[in-house]
Amino acid sequence: MLIVEHGDNPAADEPNNGRKPARRKDKGGVTFDVLAIIAALVLVVIGLANLWAVDGFEFAARQAAIAVAGVVLLAAFWRFRGALLTALGWVTYLGAVVLLAVVHVAGETFNGATRWIGIGDFTFQPSELAKLGVLLVLAAVLGSQRPSWQRFALGVGLAVVPITFTALQPDLSTTMLLLVLTVSMLIIGRIPARIILPLFAGVIVVAPLVVGSLRPYQLQRLGSFLVGSHESPTGAGWAIRQAHIAVGSGSLFGRSGDPLSGLQAQYLPEKETDLALASVVGQFGLVAGGVVIIAAIVLVWRLALASRVPRSPHGALVAGGLAILIGVEIVVSVGGNLGLLPLAGVPFPLLSFGGTALLVHLAALGVALGVRRQGARRRLWTMPGWRNRRPRLMRTIALASSALLVLFGLYGWNLQMTRGPELAAAGHEQMTRCIRLPAPRGAITDRHGAPLAVSASTAENAMDQVLAVPALVRSRPDDVAKLASLIGQPVDAVRTSLDNAPATTLSLPLADVPRVAGDAVTAAGITGVIVVPQGRRSYPTGALLGPVLGFAGIATPTDIERWPDLPAGEIVGRAGLEQQYDSVLRGVNGRQCVYVSPPGIPVAMGERVEPVRGADLRLSLDLGLQERLSAGLVNALRGQRKSHVGAALAMDPRNGQILALASAPSYDNNVYGPPVDVAGVQAAANAPGHPMLEHATQAALPPGSTFKLVVAAAQMVNPVIPPEKVIPTGGSYTLGGHTFGNWKPMGPMDLVQSIAWSNDVYFYKLANALGPEPIIDAAHALGVGKRTGIDLPGESPGYIGTPESVAANGGTWYGGSTVILGIGQGYLTVTPLQNALFTAGVATGQLVTPRLGLATGTNGGIFTTLPTPAPTPVPFSDKLGPVRDGMRAVVTGGTATGLSGLPFPVGAKTGTAQDGSLSDVHYDNWLSAAAPMPDPRIVMTAVVQGPGSGGNNVKTLIADGLRYFHDNEARVMSTDPMQDPASGR
Repeated sequence: MLIVEHGDNPAADEPNNGRKPARRKDKGGVTFDVLAIIAALVLVVIGLANLWAVDGFEFAARQAAIAVAGVVLLAAFWRFRGALLTALGWVTYLGAVVLLAVVHVAGETFNGATRWIGIGDFTFQPSELAKLGVLLVLAAVLGSQRPSWQRFALGVGLAVVPITFTALQPDLSTTMLLLVLTVSMLIIGRIPARIILPLFAGVIVVAPLVVGSLRPYQLQRLGSFLVGSHESPTGAGWAIRQAHIAVGSGSLFGRSGDPLSGLQAQYLPEKETDLALASVVGQFGLVAGGVVIIAAIVLVWRLALASRVPRSPHGALVAGGLAILIGVEIVVSVGGNLGLLPLAGVPFPLLSFGGTALLVHLAALGVALGVRRQGARRRLWTMPGWRNRRPRLMRTIALASSALLVLFGLYGWNLQMTRGPELAAAGHEQMTRCIRLPAPRGAITDRHGAPLAVSASTAENAMDQVLAVPALVRSRPDDVAKLASLIGQPVDAVRTSLDNAPATTLSLPLADVPRVAGDAVTAAGITGVIVVPQGRRSYPTGALLGPVLGFAGIATPTDIERWPDLPAGEIVGRAGLEQQYDSVLRGVNGRQCVYVSPPGIPVAMGERVEPVRGADLRLSLDLGLQERLSAGLVNALRGQRKSHVGAALAMDPRNGQILALASAPSYDNNVYGPPVDVAGVQAAANAPGHPMLEHATQAALPPGSTFKLVVAAAQMVNPVIPPEKVIPTGGSYTLGGHTFGNWKPMGPMDLVQSIAWSNDVYFYKLANALGPEPIIDAAHALGVGKRTGIDLPGESPGYIGTPESVAANGGTWYGGSTVILGIGQGYLTVTPLQNALFTAGVATGQLVTPRLGLATGTNGGIFTTLPTPAPTPVPFSDKLGPVRDGMRAVVTGGTATGLSGLPFPVGAKTGTAQDGSLSDVHYDNWLSAAAPMPDPRIVMTAVVQGPGSGGNNVKTLIADGLRYFHDNEARVMSTDPMQDPASGR
């Protein structure tokens, strides 16, 4: 819009033929005066609305009363006569200086700064008055007819005094504004550059000295002012973060319908003053923020144009200086609210709370509009010299400030459009604290659904914990009494517990009650009271499966390192299957959220999300077969004069499903609670035989003669002695001067006979003829020396040495090392599970991955089969016929004829190994069997440590287990329907 001022019309300067100059009403001036006043009042009204929304009626009413007084001052100064303007300036200036001096003597200190004079409930900030005083006296001095250097010196000298006082308070924001105002007045007052530039040079030289004399907190304030801060958790960055949240979540028309808007407003610091604009957008929306920006632009432009009308330089400089002052304040405030400029502590003029600032700005506006009004009347009276000395750059300054404000407004709009949801979520999150509602842990069952591990929260004798949010409950005596009655505690005791809790306490445990009482508390619906099921884990089978199932307990630092997102106090699997399948069993915790004030004090209950129970885990184990093998193992150990450990397992060699996994000694995992039975845990830890170990997968022992199956397999791949060839054996074998004994003298035998009778001499000779490499290669192909991949943590890989690895460890591989490897001794250890695996590999020609986890699902729903690796063919399976014949011969006429009476054909291999790791127990007694031959559906392996007379105990254990399997095979192998995840059926 092109604005034509009356004073810009050249015809107005021409004489009127001697007649008295015509008085013409400047309708344009009056119109613009009205627009400026409307813009100012819009800012004041929106500021009052913001105060009412965030601080209540009392604050808003107080500010409104001051605003009324300010409007009266505006009207008075609008009618103020220009002749008295100089006197007004000096009175204002001197009054401000005197009051600034008083501040340093009797001022009030807040946040490390002394800026206010207090009289009762009334406070006054002289630095705000100093802005008007400096503006008016500089306008008077710079608008005079003195030479330029005198105007400069006098103006700078007058400005230095209030600037120094404000810097010492410290009020760095006002100090910087006074500096900007002074420099701007020198420029628009047409002080020549040759005079101004040395001032800048002097400031640059003196600045380091001034900065060096500041105190630490002053340096911090100065740094914040000059550098600013991006979003961060603390300091000015935190304030910017809150401003962004307010702007981003304010939508177009605010959050008036949001019941949490008042609480969220509390998180915005300085919401009435420095961050008032962000608060306005947060409360009333982006549209209200746009109205504020438009009103600010109108006001700045009106004042800038007013500086070009007055008939005196004095009046023009008043309007121009005020336009610059308000423009800078608005730009710095808006930029700070958006994080685009340092958050300098500059309030938004007329919008922000502050009685002194509001009075001063309205009064100054009245002065500026008044001098324009007078100038518009009698342009012909203007002296010819002044016509060329209008304040320079005013339109450029107004245009620049307007452009900045428009850009800032677009940035705020873009912030809301692009980051609005994110910032709204951040605002909600920061005022939300949640109490964890633990998810019941999924059950572990055998393949038929028999419970092996269950959450105590689902049992009949379950217990609940009653929690309270003290800040929400203690203020309601009736609810306190009702709660005390429901949990069976004295009212005074409950009230004392609530009163003694810190105000920020989120949840206070009050009592552990039976499930019936917990349900009653829940039904009472007492606000601020929460019932949480206890997370105890129950193991109905006790020590039967202790090391296999493991236990659950409160997460340790190691667990937290493995799962960084674990909440404090979370119950996790700590050992065994509980640990292996923790992510399946744990479920998803729920939460009861509480809204808190910025200091963290709960003020209201938030949303509740119910926990999601963990999935159930169905195992491949058959509880009946497990009980039979475990009982047999205990009996076998009891039959030894001295015994350490034993293990027994049953596996389906077709797919790797573990049907039973017994370990002795064992422990009752119920002692781990929680709460932990400390005495029980200590007793288990100190018991002989390492009951905490799962011996079938974690105990690696010499396999003895059971390893002869592997050596025989190596012979079939590398036939150095034809399997049908009968060779002499005897009672011993001598190599290199060292004699290796047989377990008893034997005659000439072939491979099958030697397997059947476990002829050590035959295998001494065979191993020596083969050499170590073929035996080691066959062992690796059958899974020896590496973990089987069973779904249990802590599995031992066992060990099979090579000449190279032994040498690397500082040992020597002798010829005798190969000889004793032929009978499963020397640089060789296997776990019972590995023994079962290579037995199954020889018997079936394929290697499987042992698995305990069968399927997952929910109670009453269809279970989904867990993925299982496909079997791997043994490379030399087609050559193993004589070895399998030897296994069968072990039972029909060899060392395990005790298995011959079973109702199906069995293949097996016995073994007794000297165990140098034992001090008082010298032998590991082994038996590994597969049935029915030649297509076995089960492999059973057992080991019992003893002094050497326990072999029959192991045979009895396996015979009893195989008989149970035969008699109950259909039931043992059955399971409820399961869904294949690949096919969805």
